[in-house]
Amino acid sequence: MGKRFSSKELYELRNSIPIHVLIETQLGIPAKISEGVFRFLCPLCNEFQTAVNPKTNLSRCFRCEKNFNTIDMVMICHNTDFVDSVKYLQTILK
Repeated sequence: MGKRFSSKELYELRNSIPIHVLIETQLGIPAKISEGVFRFLCPLCNEFQTAVNPKTNLSRCFRCEKNFNTIDMVMICHNTDFVDSVKYLQTILK
């Protein structure tokens, strides 16, 4: 069985959708600007000790020490598997 998604497709999904936009507008995760930093409620530990790195398009929770990309966020927030999360993000890009 071949790959379901190409490396290029996955790279685009992880980098073309700004993670702060995904968090706030698509997933509806509570978010705020605190001390000039975009913070969101971690979907794992429910703390605001988080940040987003726009250069890498990754987010991090410093409390539970987890890093998230766009696919990870959808998997956790929608409780879906990898394939369904990728398909969801593909609908956003269209």
